Amino acid sequence: MLKVNNINVYYGAIHAIKGVSLEVKEGAIVTLIGANGAGKSTILKTISGLLRPKTGEIVYEGKKLNTMEAQDIVRSGVCQVPEGRRVFANMSVLENLELGAFLRKDKVQIKEDLEKVFEKFPRLKERMTQLAGTLSGGEQQMLAIGRAMMSRPRLMLLDEPSMGLAPLLVKEIFSIIKEINLSGTTILLVEQNAHMALSIANYAYVLETGKIVLEGPAKELAESEQVKKAYLGG
Repeated sequence: MLKVNNINVYYGAIHAIKGVSLEVKEGAIVTLIGANGAGKSTILKTISGLLRPKTGEIVYEGKKLNTMEAQDIVRSGVCQVPEGRRVFANMSVLENLELGAFLRKDKVQIKEDLEKVFEKFPRLKERMTQLAGTLSGGEQQMLAIGRAMMSRPRLMLLDEPSMGLAPLLVKEIFSIIKEINLSGTTILLVEQNAHMALSIANYAYVLETGKIVLEGPAKELAESEQVKKAYLGG
């Protein structure tokens, strides 16, 4: 579904991503794990069109994303849930969700999708008229995921969904990610909580200082001594 071929990304003179290639098969959950500052978020931003690779290409369902504008990438079915949630604090929960469907014209389906979001996140329905900035961290994360669902993505990019959340909430968010995947959305997940990420993913890549140093089925990487030592506290 998605192929990242040998991309190099720079922030000014800093070579942030060094010849990274990865693949995401349709229907899978693929995770990218690594320490803070390894370049995980940079890769997602490059796929989303918020950053441009200096060399290499990103192909999604046969289309070259690296030559497209960010809004056209969303239109083609790729949506990102950004790190730090980035909800519109002075707008209501409902307005945030409606913004997720900004590029859509199919009013009946938008209404149906809103109901689906409320089924997955009953708390958002209870707080529909509340300002998003007054929600707890966990509720804001639910809102950020719900907002992405409203664009009807075929590929969802999730950037650090567990960041700053209590362990119980992390479990809840991860089980919802799994449900979203089972209902037909392919997922590329960037996550510092390697243990949780590997527990739900099919395939995993390990990123260190802008390079992929390991890849394989998630179960195998979870058992790897190298990964245990570096990321799983083993």
